[in-house]
Amino acid sequence: MAKGEKKVAIVGVGQSKFGRRMDASYRELCFEATKKAFEDSGLTPKDIQYSVIGVAGAEFLVGQLSPAAPAADYVGLNPQGSMRVEAACATGSAAVRTAYTTILSGLADVVMVLGYEKMNEVPTGRAIEALGRGGDVQWEFAWWGTTFPAFYALMATRHMNQFGTTEEQLAKVAVKSHKYGAMNPYAHMQKAVTLDEVMKSRVIAWPLKLYDCSLITDGAAAVIIASASVAKKISDTPIWLCGLGCASEGEYFAAKPSYVGVTSAVEAGRQAFKMAKVEPKDIDVADVHDCFTIAEIMALEDLGICNKGEGGKFVEEEQTYVGGKLPTNVDGGLKAKGHPIGATGVSMAIEIAKQLRGEADAGRQVPKAETGLTHNVGATGQYAYVHIYSR
Repeated sequence: MAKGEKKVAIVGVGQSKFGRRMDASYRELCFEATKKAFEDSGLTPKDIQYSVIGVAGAEFLVGQLSPAAPAADYVGLNPQGSMRVEAACATGSAAVRTAYTTILSGLADVVMVLGYEKMNEVPTGRAIEALGRGGDVQWEFAWWGTTFPAFYALMATRHMNQFGTTEEQLAKVAVKSHKYGAMNPYAHMQKAVTLDEVMKSRVIAWPLKLYDCSLITDGAAAVIIASASVAKKISDTPIWLCGLGCASEGEYFAAKPSYVGVTSAVEAGRQAFKMAKVEPKDIDVADVHDCFTIAEIMALEDLGICNKGEGGKFVEEEQTYVGGKLPTNVDGGLKAKGHPIGATGVSMAIEIAKQLRGEADAGRQVPKAETGLTHNVGATGQYAYVHIYSR
């Protein structure tokens, strides 16, 4: 890195097909993603000076302790050095941030970020239990059996009570996500749904129904990032990481500072906007953490895209569609593209990079997108990362 250099860019992206991938091991999913990232960038494994690997639940889901090591070995990243990052559902974005700081430190110029999760190796009940352990295991999970549909259902009912948000508005988040997921060849759920189908789907944790909930997904995603001087040699269209924010909340849900938003995401967004020197109105396209439909509504409010309590109306008016005020999760989001925990934040970065390069699929491309945002929340706010990108 040149002396005084402070810019970092994405120069290569690739991800596996998301889904119930019983045809591939976690190593093979990682190979799918990294192979595409190398092809996209024109680089080889030997060009990578360090790798940051995000994986959240491999100990429970595939029985692999220290799960970064076998992944790095399988895709050819040895002996350059690697590390594992974990921040619950925000693991992928934590990995991107870690790679960013590694480059700014001067320790490397080219870093691979790889996120993965293989969630269907165990029965659904076991996967739900593993994720539930992302909450407080001393008081809430152990005593009350709380899982994440229940946590987000509690936030949804509070939001409905306080602001008049409706079940139909929640359902419209799902309708939009499935519309765009059906256009995304990498999405887990490539199926459009109607409002009536969403409203009539079975209740998981009221008011959240089947189509209000993200999927248990297998998948991997990879981005290659580089310092400015190197990035300009690798890519004609480097996508710059120009604003990063990070904040946290406590584990204990009963002590959350807010049940109608994620205060850590508010703070992470504030930091990212300040660093990037932009405002919410300047964002052209966003990928936000919609593990449940209420989460997308709260994210729009937490980021200042609309006022607190107006997220439901913003969605109802279709402002989150291509052509609206802020096209949001037009890759299908966690809701339809899928939520392979460790890969999620990395896949978000891929979507924004493709949008800003003008390479999204037909029907999903946001015209003339110059600035994009990712918003990734771990658990119910224990971790929050907001990143802003520009051409």
